[in-house]
Amino acid sequence: MSENEYWFCLTHRTVEGRDGCKNSDRLGPYASAAEASRALEKVEERNEEWDNDPAWNDEAATPGDGVSDATPDR
Repeated sequence: MSENEYWFCLTHRTVEGRDGCKNSDRLGPYASAAEASRALEKVEERNEEWDNDPAWNDEAATPGDGVSDATPDR
């Protein structure tokens, strides 16, 4: 682990060094404080990308593609 690592604390909404809050309450590590300060923006960008990725978008399923909302007969 590098001494120059930074995290974004979700509790305090601040950038922290290694000795900050517990890891379950923060995002990172990031290589710079500036990068850590953009953590929530990056999360939003990635979520948008994943929401619009046809490989992961269940709503884009078409008949015959193996994806079904039907309950199987028992």
